[in-house]
Amino acid sequence: MPERAFAGRLRKVYAAAANAIVRLGDMDLVKYETTSVEGSADLSLWEEMAPVIRDTVMDVNALLNVVREQFPVQPRGGLADTVRSAAEEAGPLPPSSPLARKAQESVEVLHAAMGVIAQGITQLGEAMRSPGVVSDRWNLLAEIQRFRALFREQIGTLVYDSAGALADVNRRDVVPGHDTEVKAAIVVRAIVADLGRIVGARVQKIREAEPEDVQWNAQQLQNELDAFGRTQAYRSLRAQDKRRIIEVRSQVGKLAIQPAPAQPELMAVASELDTFVGDLAQVNRRQILISHDREVWAACGVQLERAMGMFGYDPSLAAKVLSEAAARAQSLYGRDPALDVFLRRARKAPLATLTGEELRGTLESFQELLAQLPVG
Repeated sequence: MPERAFAGRLRKVYAAAANAIVRLGDMDLVKYETTSVEGSADLSLWEEMAPVIRDTVMDVNALLNVVREQFPVQPRGGLADTVRSAAEEAGPLPPSSPLARKAQESVEVLHAAMGVIAQGITQLGEAMRSPGVVSDRWNLLAEIQRFRALFREQIGTLVYDSAGALADVNRRDVVPGHDTEVKAAIVVRAIVADLGRIVGARVQKIREAEPEDVQWNAQQLQNELDAFGRTQAYRSLRAQDKRRIIEVRSQVGKLAIQPAPAQPELMAVASELDTFVGDLAQVNRRQILISHDREVWAACGVQLERAMGMFGYDPSLAAKVLSEAAARAQSLYGRDPALDVFLRRARKAPLATLTGEELRGTLESFQELLAQLPVG
């Protein structure tokens, strides 16, 4: 509806939605964290967080106000009058036409989404009055982080569903910030996968360590946690997950300064950390990554089929297509341990130069790994 007033109204809503998503995503809560897991949410923290809470509410309400202004709920004529009044500004539009029905459905979606988001504002206020949140710094940060992420998701759904009522659209093409969020989730998954591999190897070394090597292993584990704390993945973790990392880092730090720490004690801490990092892999279950993984999985499968077909008459081109498929599949890193091994090797090996049976074997191995990947 490029020329209709109705489209103009939608553009104003979508511009407000994009602005809200950006503002809800640019707050860095890391500066409000501490290196201690103890301590209540004192007055100083509340003074720091009050503007964050205020801005969160204001940013969301700004969008809701635009929706109300552009598509007010009509107490008498209902939604159909809202749609017809917008359409009449650009010319006659029969209420029974397919376009009118789509427009009405889009407005209904907007109003329903507006109600859900408004309810979230109420829930945020209730959460900020909860004793469990008021008395704990980390719970306060976690709740603020959770609500801001929830609002971003709900606003994205408002855009996607209302646009989807008018035409067949892809979420990545219409939801503001979708690609940025996908890329951030891919980075988190990859770094967490590497952390899991590093911690798993460290657990094995601690298990086999001689008494004189226990302190060195504690120091190495401390360094590895410090390195993780400087990554983008750490910044993107939920507050409560960061709290657990800090707690373990403190325990390891105490053991690292002991001349002869007990091996069973370090082993217990490292094993607990190993289990915790494994739980962080639940990021794979996020819907935004599941959709991405299916697309990449399908595209890589097509490329490998092409490469296998070319192998007999143009192996050099087949090797090039294999290399391109491996590069594309890097965004799946962290999805499956066996595939991760292949992808790490692919970063170092010049796949585009493979020939003969080595090329065939690599193609077949890659296809088998993709076939076994749980993308459902």
